[in-house]
Amino acid sequence: MSVEIIVRTNSMAYARDFKRINEDWISSNFWLEDSDIQMLSDPQRYILDKGGNVFIALLNGEPVGTCALLMKNISTCELAKMAVDTKARGRGIGFLLGSALIEKALQRGFTRIILEGNTKIAASISLYRKLGFEEISLADLGQKQTIDKRTNTFMELRLNPFIQPEYFI
Repeated sequence: MSVEIIVRTNSMAYARDFKRINEDWISSNFWLEDSDIQMLSDPQRYILDKGGNVFIALLNGEPVGTCALLMKNISTCELAKMAVDTKARGRGIGFLLGSALIEKALQRGFTRIILEGNTKIAASISLYRKLGFEEISLADLGQKQTIDKRTNTFMELRLNPFIQPEYFI
């Protein structure tokens, strides 16, 4: 098994795969909301142009997983749109995607990563905990946030505040 994680910063060569994988995952567990449709239809506008990153996992060259780093403010980013294709689940691809996003957040100088989740999907909550995330309250987000209707839990990962961001190197 050869897994490669590609980080997109300026262009979305895998936009159709990003949309397909996320739509399949969301639709099989919940429902697509307007915010999903907007972001998945135009990740360039809603993620990359706003300072975010898109991560694509390739299994033997085929796109099978995604996640996105959304910039919230200078110190906080959000892990969003994490999904793995049904045919590739159980191979640690979600963990590799999450680890790549954490590494990118550290390089960019973020001190906190937040995420929205749903406890109905126990495997995703377990994955987030394995990556080091802990549950927090909505009040602990510390910012006004548009919350998806399907969200029933919030998590955060505190990063080392003493690292040197990539723009200082």
